Amino acid sequence: MKCLLVTSESAEVLFYWTDPEFQLRVQEQYGAAREDGEAAPAFEDSLNTLFAPIIISCSTLVDRLGDSYTSFSTENKDTYVLHQFEECLYIAVNGDGEEDEDDLKRRIYVMKKMTDVLFGMVTLSSDLLKKELRPQDSEQRRALWRHLQGLLETYSRLREQDQSFLVEAVERLIHPTLCEQCIEFLERRLVAQLNSSTERQGEEVQHAFILVHTKLLAFYSSRNASTLSSSDLLTLMGMVLHLHPSSPDIDESSPEDVRDTTAGSDVFYTPEASPTHHHTESSRIETEAAPIFQFVDPDIQMAEDSLQTLQSCRPDPAQPIRVFLESTLKEGFYPMMPHSMYTLPLWPGITLVLLTKIPNSHVAMSIYHFLETVAKLEKRLNEGPEGAVSHRGHTPIQELRSKMDKFLRSLANTHIQTSQLQKVWAEFKARAFSRGGLSKELVPDCRRLRNALCVIFRQCFFLPENSSTHRLSPTLQERARTMVQDKLVDWKDFLLVKSKRNITMVSYLEEFPGLVHFIYVDRAAGQMIAPSLSMADRASAELGKGPLALYIKSKVWSLVGTARRYLQKGYTTVTQRDGDYYYCYFLWFENETGYKLEVVDIPTLPDDSAPIGMLAWDYYRKLLRYYSKSHSGEVVKCYELLTVHLGVIPSDYVLQHCSQLARKLWEPSRIPLL
Repeated sequence: MKCLLVTSESAEVLFYWTDPEFQLRVQEQYGAAREDGEAAPAFEDSLNTLFAPIIISCSTLVDRLGDSYTSFSTENKDTYVLHQFEECLYIAVNGDGEEDEDDLKRRIYVMKKMTDVLFGMVTLSSDLLKKELRPQDSEQRRALWRHLQGLLETYSRLREQDQSFLVEAVERLIHPTLCEQCIEFLERRLVAQLNSSTERQGEEVQHAFILVHTKLLAFYSSRNASTLSSSDLLTLMGMVLHLHPSSPDIDESSPEDVRDTTAGSDVFYTPEASPTHHHTESSRIETEAAPIFQFVDPDIQMAEDSLQTLQSCRPDPAQPIRVFLESTLKEGFYPMMPHSMYTLPLWPGITLVLLTKIPNSHVAMSIYHFLETVAKLEKRLNEGPEGAVSHRGHTPIQELRSKMDKFLRSLANTHIQTSQLQKVWAEFKARAFSRGGLSKELVPDCRRLRNALCVIFRQCFFLPENSSTHRLSPTLQERARTMVQDKLVDWKDFLLVKSKRNITMVSYLEEFPGLVHFIYVDRAAGQMIAPSLSMADRASAELGKGPLALYIKSKVWSLVGTARRYLQKGYTTVTQRDGDYYYCYFLWFENETGYKLEVVDIPTLPDDSAPIGMLAWDYYRKLLRYYSKSHSGEVVKCYELLTVHLGVIPSDYVLQHCSQLARKLWEPSRIPLL
């Protein structure tokens, strides 16, 4: 029984997501309380009534004490986690005991990450974000909420099933020859032809990558492109998997696909009654105009429902999705730069993704620079009398004055409405450059100026008449799809099976007897390597089928949670014996040549900090910066290793295995795919 609610300080519902159990509980609670003949309240109103006391008490504590609670439990064992982002309050609830506080906190931060990627700098203005999350038009609001709900459901499903989303790192397909060929193809043929075409309408393809289910086959960035962070890449992968849902188990077990790759072997496929039904259905769906899905698997049905929801949000399949990503350019670091994302499905489970730079992205760079300058000024003014300075000796404010005037002049001949910004800027200048200099009275003007800048950002990158002006033509998109399909058509069946059984334990058992499972993560690159964990009844694996495989999976998921809790307390090594198994976790640092650096005490995190990971908060990037302060002349790498051994193996051998395994895995992890 789960729920996530985003609300304003006035208890207005900005967004909600619930599972069926929580929704039924709320409806029963408020439906039974109404009088005979009285209409049942809307579910949104019921949520508002349910959470209003919590929201009011939280805001009251903030007003009177400057602080508030972050979590609590009720008598019936419901767990509530709260977090305030500016003027928006996020509340996550679990009532079935399946999630702890860390899980709920992680869902809140992942939701915040999604809004950052989808809305960009609009999130820096609470007033604008409230309007974006809760549009006035009810149909538009329902469509947006269904889309966000689908993204959350996709993330939750992936985190429960996929190791890469569990540890929050990118997993690539291990086939160096094919990967290198695809990267070369993306660089020399696909991206080169797209960027030289006159049909790109001002957009420039900067990143291109191919996904096979949750695995990355190939990734290419143009030379003038900013590095795509692993956090953003993993978020985009989740969005793509929501847009084009597929089932690895169904794709893997279709007889036509598997016969070509296994040459008669029954390792990957066991015949069942009517085995071609799903494959026939999915093939027919691609060619018919009116899709009719008849999947029985509830996960697939959920994904299909999400796809139908998305189609109502994006009636034009050639229309790209606007996303806002981190960019490190020669001018500096910009966290929310606009890009267009094109998702081109090649076959079920295999997707080509293009990320393009839009022509007016320089406007976003200027807006972010102004927002950063004004935010720093506001913080300094809030510090008190010592923060007040004269404008004569304050160079940044002088730069702001000249650059803002120039920025407004550059927008004068465009369709962007700048009247509000001009008015706010005139009032700001009148007070900021008066004889009194800069003082705390200027803080409200700083806030109004930041809000006006966010309004300009919204006009440039959100309004339909502006955001759809430039895009790759449908013909060019289809040409790109056909080019990659022609390249991979002979590899398609192999890739679908390989994505399910990327790495197996067979090649490690002879060298490491007693090793059951491992996860190796390069945190500097944001990549991971792990043997496949297949829970499907039709799939064969070294762990077998059914209860044993599920048991090992549950232990691996539990080990990751335990390691994060100890890491939060500053421990980089954890060993634990649990029944028939022995678990280990190690975090260490190396230089670029693979030499292990000395162990240092890492900072402990407070209980109310963001959860450790890369989606919610890039903990490892900050950890690398912390460690690199004492190694300024070296390139520092960070690695993690989690292992599961049989409990009968002596602890000395287990530790020796971990050291040897880390050395064995170090070299393959350096394949430059990102």
